[in-house]
Amino acid sequence: MRTLQVITLGCSKNTVDTEHLLYQVRNSYEIVPEGEMRPVDVQLINTCGFIGDAKEQSIDVILASVQRKQAGEIGKIYVFGCLSQRYKKDMPTLIPEVDGWYGARDLDPIVRALGCEPDPASAHRRIRTDSVHPYAFLKISEGCDRRCSYCAIPHIRGAHRSVPMETLVKEAEQLAAEGIRELVIIAQDTTYYGLDLYKKRSLAELLRRLSAVEGIEWLRIHYSYPADFPEDVLDEMANNPKVCRYMDIPLQHIADPVLAKMRRNVDGAWTRELIRKMREKVPGVVLRTTMIVGHPGETPYAFRQLLQFVEEARFERLGAFTYSEEEGTYGAGHFEDNISPRTKKMRLSRLMELQRGISLAYNLSRVGTEFKVLVDDFVDGILVCRSEFESPEVDGEVLVKYDADRFDGIEPYSLIGQFLQVKAVSADEYDLTAELVAL
Repeated sequence: MRTLQVITLGCSKNTVDTEHLLYQVRNSYEIVPEGEMRPVDVQLINTCGFIGDAKEQSIDVILASVQRKQAGEIGKIYVFGCLSQRYKKDMPTLIPEVDGWYGARDLDPIVRALGCEPDPASAHRRIRTDSVHPYAFLKISEGCDRRCSYCAIPHIRGAHRSVPMETLVKEAEQLAAEGIRELVIIAQDTTYYGLDLYKKRSLAELLRRLSAVEGIEWLRIHYSYPADFPEDVLDEMANNPKVCRYMDIPLQHIADPVLAKMRRNVDGAWTRELIRKMREKVPGVVLRTTMIVGHPGETPYAFRQLLQFVEEARFERLGAFTYSEEEGTYGAGHFEDNISPRTKKMRLSRLMELQRGISLAYNLSRVGTEFKVLVDDFVDGILVCRSEFESPEVDGEVLVKYDADRFDGIEPYSLIGQFLQVKAVSADEYDLTAELVAL
């Protein structure tokens, strides 16, 4: 049997694409795990092309594979994903050693290039590239109809297209049968789900249907766009015990002039009201957001407004990055990127310093409390866990020391995928340390 290896770069949405593709070719290839450096007949590279650093990483990986091909370690190289989509006309000339370039939505053409025939009936099936952790990402739509001035995703991924609920439920059932206990709901914009298929925002209904899948205990929502936020999602979060009281909602800024230039379709007052409503309707909700500093139009006063907002809102989780002008975006064609890299870096540092204090205060407030955690892994005598308030791969963890006596002699690796009742005993700005209360 021929051998195939996929290198997946970028976000969790790319990981889901890779896993769907692998299922389609499973009978024709031996799948070589990513990271194994042995000769393969075909190497696929699923690229990211969102910002400069991601593009550079993708190109470096492609060139490294080309070197291996020239050394006789790789037969053919196929490249797909965001970078390939964005620069599809240029890349074949720049790197002619690659045997095929495919876009972000070209999974069926790649399957055919590998000598297989796509099977629409198994569109819900995946071969998981992560065989350890008890969570999986569930991509509910592709593309985006928003036109934020700084973002190239709509140009890369195309218009919004929802996955039918029936397909997603089947996918969830299959994942549950494989031991998955938590689904992380992802898309370019999860709150837009259903508008194209059902003529209404249908995320809340999807959550209800997914929560009925036996074996799935947690549903977590990521990438929620703030404008026209569907409030029935908050009702579902407040009343459905399987929906984590956790919301990832990238806000990007608070100053009205900056939001206007970003083309976010909201202003600062509306944003503040949405945050107030979320905390009121879902008591104890943990909010994760993302901010951009150094966007064109961000004056010193606008940046101070951002700091004040973050101080007031007390986001439990916050990530940030500096503005990067991306070709093909509205911002690149209409605004001058006139804030110096030094100023951007300084603002990022100030914002994250503020957030570190907020995150530490939140974690310290949980010391002494009891809560349920899901065991993700066992490493060096420690059970690596998360509560409903920590999302995998982006947030901190709850660390529980394994003691055979306290765990009734249960083998620690068998606890992966199980829920425990624990009590937090200490905290830092990222992680909590806890002790077992009950199995």
